[in-house]
Amino acid sequence: MAMSLPIHGGDLAAAERRWGKPEHNWLDLSTGLNPWPYALPHLPAESWRRLPGEAEETALRASAAGAYGCAVDQVLAGPGSSALIQAVARSVSPRRVAVVSPTYGEHVAAWKAAGHAVSEVAIPADAAGADVVVLVNPNNPDGRQFTVAEIQALSERFALVVVDEAFADVAPDLSVASHVGAGHVGSGLMVLRSFGKFYGLAGLRLGFCLAAPELLAAVAAQLGPWPVSGPALAIGAAALSDRVWADASRAHLANAAGRLDAVLTKAGLHGLGGTSLFRLVEHPDAGNLYDRLGRAGILVRAFALRPTWLRFGLPGGEAPLRRLEQALT
Repeated sequence: MAMSLPIHGGDLAAAERRWGKPEHNWLDLSTGLNPWPYALPHLPAESWRRLPGEAEETALRASAAGAYGCAVDQVLAGPGSSALIQAVARSVSPRRVAVVSPTYGEHVAAWKAAGHAVSEVAIPADAAGADVVVLVNPNNPDGRQFTVAEIQALSERFALVVVDEAFADVAPDLSVASHVGAGHVGSGLMVLRSFGKFYGLAGLRLGFCLAAPELLAAVAAQLGPWPVSGPALAIGAAALSDRVWADASRAHLANAAGRLDAVLTKAGLHGLGGTSLFRLVEHPDAGNLYDRLGRAGILVRAFALRPTWLRFGLPGGEAPLRRLEQALT
């Protein structure tokens, strides 16, 4: 790839150091966030002034349980799914861990940092001998999908199966959240959910771990008291209870992803997959294209280990889409 290491998603300061300040504002397509975020509700002043209370925590857990289809005592809220990835890895005694790859790099990093023996496998069938299997569904960055039946079968074979459903809000039929703690099948099943991606509020730092209560207790011990702020509790509870907004957003995002596909295809980029929050494409000169977009003030996601890949998040409207189209062509 004709460039130095790719910039991490969302790091606009690093982008300016590399390419300079753009003539127009940055068009950040590097993160896979909903560019049409949930409208912030009115927050009581007390949510800013005092420590979060049990009532607010319970309200958020109830909203999450309703949205994800599990029981309230199977929900643990944390300060973002990245923090939960690390907490889960620290909550388990040293094991042999297989991470289905290529995928979000923080999984391998977190389990290694916690002292586990980690291997990367292309398919779950290659995880023989592991105690823990970690997979992302739908996968980041290629959108690969695993069915509910496939994940249930894995939970019967391995002591613990961790499923990162950070992008499952746009594909709810893939979720195994309703199966956590369901008897023998699912007792070793743990699901991670991201709030900020689908709701477009990544700065809120809110995520969820869904599992049987005995598994959640060990993760909660790693997070400590008051892991989620009062404002995040209130906003999360309101958003997760708003099913009308969620349904409308899924349809809107699917339409926007289709329009992005048309622009990428017209520019000669070969689609490899993705979700309705991001698209992965391949191009033999991806490194130079990444650099050209950066000079135009458009940041996309590149991959050091896959130098022909680029990932595009959704432009937030007609004008950003046309700006991307012009820069590509």
